[in-house]
Amino acid sequence: MDAPERYEQLIAFLGSQLPAPVEQEIDADGAMRFVGGEPPEVIVVLTQSSVVVSEFRGVWETPLKFTDRPRRIGLIKWRRLPETALWNALGALLKGAQQARLARFQVCQYCGQNTAPEWLHDDRVCQSCADRHSGAVH
Repeated sequence: MDAPERYEQLIAFLGSQLPAPVEQEIDADGAMRFVGGEPPEVIVVLTQSSVVVSEFRGVWETPLKFTDRPRRIGLIKWRRLPETALWNALGALLKGAQQARLARFQVCQYCGQNTAPEWLHDDRVCQSCADRHSGAVH
């Protein structure tokens, strides 16, 4: 199989294997960036020679500005691997990144929602409940 055909297969594989919904965009350098999940769980950057799988992470730089800071789980030089090995390795990295992300979610003690860490007020209370119970915006 030639590289352009495998590249297209990678795009289709990522679109079907990442947690839904999947957003795609092309970075300034031509790399394809995929973000899977709502809230985001996994970020993948696909180039002409590699695929980087990361767990979604981010920080609030100010109360109104959130910046994603993905944590790299693995990098595959996709042109170097046989097809079956590529799909198996990529599938394992995607699953690992998603599991790592979801393991950091916490259940809010008030509303019972499983909440992403960036939306927690503290270890056991989501920001929505903290706002509602304190009457103030934090």
